[in-house]
Amino acid sequence: MDLLKKTSNPAFKSYFFGEKTASQKTMTVTGIFIKSMLSIAIIIIISIGMWKLNKTGTNIKWYSMGGMLAAIVISIVISVRQHWAHILVPLYAIAKGFFLGAMTVYAHAQFPNLPYQAIGITVVTFIVMLLLYQARIIIVTKKLRSVIITAAASIFVIYIISWILSFFGIKVFIWGTTWPAIIFNILAAIFASLSLLLDFDYIERHKNRSPKYKEWLATWGLLVTLVWLYMEVLRLMRKLAIKF
Repeated sequence: MDLLKKTSNPAFKSYFFGEKTASQKTMTVTGIFIKSMLSIAIIIIISIGMWKLNKTGTNIKWYSMGGMLAAIVISIVISVRQHWAHILVPLYAIAKGFFLGAMTVYAHAQFPNLPYQAIGITVVTFIVMLLLYQARIIIVTKKLRSVIITAAASIFVIYIISWILSFFGIKVFIWGTTWPAIIFNILAAIFASLSLLLDFDYIERHKNRSPKYKEWLATWGLLVTLVWLYMEVLRLMRKLAIKF
């Protein structure tokens, strides 16, 4: 339980940053920024490829499912093999590219331009949360960290349970367009946004201290949060568009 309380989001674990190194090469903000931009570029390129496949009439359903499962497996492997992060994180970005690309295509087909709006909201949210953190308007305390981690873990468990139940034909309220489903989406988006604060906090705490290869781990944590935030925003906007 203590380990969970020290994490910044479901992707980060305290032992990622636990040990120090005598090497001169340490984790830097610049290194994380470059790796994050590279990973995001991979996701965008794969997503564009999914759009083109869909236009040719290819069924992209299995690309979506495969990308989601691959991302889960890769995340588990990264958790136990941190030194492989420089290989696994780009693979994670590729897997998420397939998943997000398919989800974006489906959303655009139903509500044109909705994905672009969701991307815009995600970018703006990232910038706002970064400014709030840098200006210390929101200070990451132990209590805040504990609340966000508990909420994020609970949301993740609910999604997993609902996904498993769907195989048995049981539809959980979170996938509908009822007010409880919309409220759940709003709460999930809020805690996804707050998780960015924890990412920023860990990067600041461990920059110029942790080993260089852990830049990839920090990048992975940011990707997990950003993808989660984008998906919550996209789901929320889709539900609101259907309901109203």
